[in-house]
Amino acid sequence: MLDRERLSAITDNVVYDEPMSKHTTFRIGGTADAFVSPENALEIEKIIHFCKDTDTPYMLMGNGSNMLVGDGGIRGVVIHIGNGMSKCRIEDEEVYADAGILMSTLSKKILEANLTGFEFAGGIPGTLGGGIYMNAGAYGGELKDIIENVTFICPDGLIKTETADKLDFGYRHSMFENGGYTILSCKLKLKKGNYDEIKALMADYNKRRSDKQPLSQPSAGSTFKRPEGYFAGKLIQDAGLMGYSVGGAMVSDKHAGFVVNKGGATAKDVLDLIKYVQDTVEEKFGVKLEPEVRLIGEQ
Repeated sequence: MLDRERLSAITDNVVYDEPMSKHTTFRIGGTADAFVSPENALEIEKIIHFCKDTDTPYMLMGNGSNMLVGDGGIRGVVIHIGNGMSKCRIEDEEVYADAGILMSTLSKKILEANLTGFEFAGGIPGTLGGGIYMNAGAYGGELKDIIENVTFICPDGLIKTETADKLDFGYRHSMFENGGYTILSCKLKLKKGNYDEIKALMADYNKRRSDKQPLSQPSAGSTFKRPEGYFAGKLIQDAGLMGYSVGGAMVSDKHAGFVVNKGGATAKDVLDLIKYVQDTVEEKFGVKLEPEVRLIGEQ
């Protein structure tokens, strides 16, 4: 049983029985027992210590852009790394940024500093911490390519800073997926560039996204990882599944690699649709699609 009185004594930034549909880009999800938006690393440490001391489950999230929360919600505490931890400092070609800053916001600050190397990430709908967690990438770039180091809280409570080569970065993967880590901030190493050229490249990437992706409908971004030697969206399109629906969940008729919430979708709708897409693509082409979206909470 969650000790609400004790948790409320630790932080004022907590709400209880919070609908997770308000905090995910899918606009789907049951309630979280407690939803906390800490303002600094010390507050995070106190909340994690409370959870461990009381055997209360907890999880961390950023912008909620790569997750599907179950209809049964989330038991325990959700720690939202967001606006309270979104500072950024730029010194020459080095960028020091908190995990809660949105990548779209960070890209604008980097542009103003005439730095190049981050253009690919400007349109990714998530926080920097969430991007580090999954080594987000687009248009041939990945965060691992520009990260110098990351500062995080270890499962044992110690705060460490490690260089990128020690963080097991891979395709949509990092060591942080192993669980128990809390990303606090990172240092990026970029290069000086031309303001107009950087701005033009960002605009080009953003136009490509808006032309090809269903940005006007709630989704969790790309639903499936790219299978080796293939493109998930093309396989799904070639299987004739564009526009296919289960309840309120639909394979986008603009880009088959996205499952969207066309209105009133439940997590079960999405999961049933993902399963149907996986089975159909495997039957037709012998390729097993692996979801990129993380399933969180109870069904």
